[in-house]
Amino acid sequence: MDDGEAIRVDGVYKDFMLPHERVHSLKSAFTGVLKGKKGRTVERQHALENISFTIKKGEFFGIVGRNGSGKSTLLKIIAQIYKPTKGKISVNGRLIPFIELGVGFNPELTGRENVYLSASLMGFSKKEIDKMYQEIVDFAELEKFMDQKLKNYSSGMQVRLGFSIATRAQGDILLIDEVLAVGDADFQRKCYDYFRNLKRLKKTVVFVSHDMNAIREYCDRAVLVEKSKLIETGNSSDVSIAYTKMFADETTNKDKSSDGDRWGDGFIKYTDIALSNHVLKDSDETIILSLSAKAKKIVDVPIFGFVVKDAGGKEVLGTNNSIRKKPIEQVEAGGVVEVTWKIPNIFADGTHTI
Repeated sequence: MDDGEAIRVDGVYKDFMLPHERVHSLKSAFTGVLKGKKGRTVERQHALENISFTIKKGEFFGIVGRNGSGKSTLLKIIAQIYKPTKGKISVNGRLIPFIELGVGFNPELTGRENVYLSASLMGFSKKEIDKMYQEIVDFAELEKFMDQKLKNYSSGMQVRLGFSIATRAQGDILLIDEVLAVGDADFQRKCYDYFRNLKRLKKTVVFVSHDMNAIREYCDRAVLVEKSKLIETGNSSDVSIAYTKMFADETTNKDKSSDGDRWGDGFIKYTDIALSNHVLKDSDETIILSLSAKAKKIVDVPIFGFVVKDAGGKEVLGTNNSIRKKPIEQVEAGGVVEVTWKIPNIFADGTHTI
């Protein structure tokens, strides 16, 4: 391992063995525990297959992929929570995992007591915790709740407290797994400010996220994991485009007609699609979608519509002229229809597809 490398992942595989019990009746469900291995089947799940890459010291490195792709398993192997089935992980420096924040908290203790418990397990003395306590509380925005038992906290409050404590840890390499999904906009802004500070300090950060905007802004390089395999490695912009394209391709490939370039029966085909803006700013109130379509045959009641999806493939909004009660008259063979949609700008930061 070179001195300039923080992490090397070399040919890593990870399998999980999933046992299945054959249960044919209620009685067998109760007696099955006495049968031992007889009647059991075991399924091998391939969580990761032949993953290799290196992360340089001081690099902000992203890991992206859909749910179930294996990215969180990969992060836990780097954190040495899991051992690889095959392959090797080399780490040059002290790791601080921001994974499953709040694990180890005692629900019967107050928030204040859990701060002292968790920070002491991280190696801080009581005197050091006394000095950092108020900063931890202020960052988590939980001043009014610190003397309540943790079992009365919401899951989001617990993660915020865990994240705030974890930011005090001193380490060379930070592993961060989707912690920005909790809290309101102000708390998420604090998290992003913390990330910017990590970049200024040249800390090595491994960041798992579905937020391609954050990946592009913070990460120097990234990898894309899909169905347990590494399918893309490169700069963060290229990898985020590849991630988004997976969902666009998946949508385009659904219900194609025989010629493979459109949906439907082919009686009407779009000839032109145009957007007023390809990049929206907060000040842009609307986006104009202009469509032209040509009919090959007579169509009595044509319906035109659109759907907007985010980078994760989730539908954000959509409608059609039938829903809007804007009927279009019969279109003759060879006839051209032009449709314009005025779409409100309700979109969050990130890449969307229409």
